[in-house]
Amino acid sequence: MAPVLLTPPNQLPLKSNITRTLLLDRCSNSEELKQIHTQLLKTGRILDPVPVSKLLALCTSPESGDLAYADKVFAGISKPNTYMWNTMIRGYSNGKNPIEALLLYIQMLYHSVPHNAYTFPFLLKACSSLSALEETQQIHAHIIKTGFNLEIYATNSLIHAYAKSSRIKSSHLLFNRVLHRDIVSWNSIINGYMKSGCVEMAYEIFKIMPEKNIVSWTTMISGYVEAGLYREAMNLFHEMQVLGIEPDKVALASIISACANLAELNQGIWIHAYIEKKKVQIDPILGCVLIDMYAKCGDVNEALEVFKKVDKKGVSVWTAMIDGLAIHGRGREALDLFHQMQKRVKPNSITFTAILTACSHGGLINQGKSIFKSMKSLHNLNPSIEHYGCMVDLFGRAGFLEEAEELIEKMPMKPNAAIWGALLNACQLHRNIKIGKKFGTDLIEMDPSHGGRYIQLMNINALEGEWGEAVKVRHKMKERGVLKIPGLSLIRLNGITHEFIAGDVTHPRINEINRMCDQIMERLKQEGYDYKCKMGDLLLE
Repeated sequence: MAPVLLTPPNQLPLKSNITRTLLLDRCSNSEELKQIHTQLLKTGRILDPVPVSKLLALCTSPESGDLAYADKVFAGISKPNTYMWNTMIRGYSNGKNPIEALLLYIQMLYHSVPHNAYTFPFLLKACSSLSALEETQQIHAHIIKTGFNLEIYATNSLIHAYAKSSRIKSSHLLFNRVLHRDIVSWNSIINGYMKSGCVEMAYEIFKIMPEKNIVSWTTMISGYVEAGLYREAMNLFHEMQVLGIEPDKVALASIISACANLAELNQGIWIHAYIEKKKVQIDPILGCVLIDMYAKCGDVNEALEVFKKVDKKGVSVWTAMIDGLAIHGRGREALDLFHQMQKRVKPNSITFTAILTACSHGGLINQGKSIFKSMKSLHNLNPSIEHYGCMVDLFGRAGFLEEAEELIEKMPMKPNAAIWGALLNACQLHRNIKIGKKFGTDLIEMDPSHGGRYIQLMNINALEGEWGEAVKVRHKMKERGVLKIPGLSLIRLNGITHEFIAGDVTHPRINEINRMCDQIMERLKQEGYDYKCKMGDLLLE
């Protein structure tokens, strides 16, 4: 290893083992670390396992460590002990290349270094990061051979590793064999079932847990949100509040996301107030979900206020705010924000999806075309199929259907059903029967289980007055057993959320609602709205 030179003005004297250990405890940056390492080399104390072990631990620290430097330090130790091997394996398992932890373990086996209770959890963490099933099974065999199969840390790590490799049955088998389960055992199996999509099983295990901690509650709430079970997440959060359990940042972020998807603005406002009352720092993750919640619940101005208050605005925070402005049709403001962002943070592919959506909803054709071209020329990003979809929608909404069709033909990837669906929507909107009929039938065959595709083609046929063709499409839809999922809209008024499903007449004030709809249609006709085609009877046949 090349010698590390000591800078005289910052020299740190080492007089004894106690002094060296104290200095290592106070070490706060890599420069001081290298100075202490130099002193150990110069004084010959590099052979002392106590300070060297501490040095390695600092070198592999996720916060201030340097794995490359740790590797050099480790290579200079003639006979590293088990603690030192474990330290390096842990460092690599926490790093960007967890495969290095497994490669180091092979060397450990080659040198016949004895294991201890901490060796296997670090290795299995690397396996979990890699979703490496075969390696997990091999390490499982080593655990049994070395007699650590009754060790709870190793078993918990195995439960997690098997679940990450989509072997939840193996995880549960291990869980059942644990004689003295701790709370980590329970949390690991619940998380495994949640990640495997077995939400009901996860909840059943959660209910019978002898003891729950914040991780248990957070795992369930975040799992419900990821599964789209927002109401269940809200109910569990309320139960958690009744029991006086304070949520952590992960639970708060998840429940705010649930509020956004349920349009529960009042609940979202309450949680925001709770965050401020408890003086919880609004980091980029909380900032993103709060911005998204306010935007989706209709209060984009409050979303802007949250955006202004986030101290460290990373790319995700900027993107969330641009997307919030986009869904409210405030394209010009989204563009201004996008230009501000580029002076501070480099946009990513998700940012471009948001800003192109803003251009589409705002009718900003030239700006959208310019931004799309800049992805490759200025930002070295290859447009994905989502970005092409935004451009098709942009052209389609503006009535430039030939340009949209031309763009689809020039795409470097095969267009999917969403691309053709966007074009078909534009054909219906602008009554371009020719292009609509050209691609409508192909789209049905491409996406035969999507009820909306049939409805699109039926509407286009009806616009042309070809009712017979529309009925044929309807019959084909029935023959294939395809159902049209009814549209659902939500509105919150005076603290009450009202849900409206297409075709549903059970709302207690349905007569008043219908009278208001009739008044709106009459006003639209007076203003020149062309309402030539009434599709209700056909679609609900």
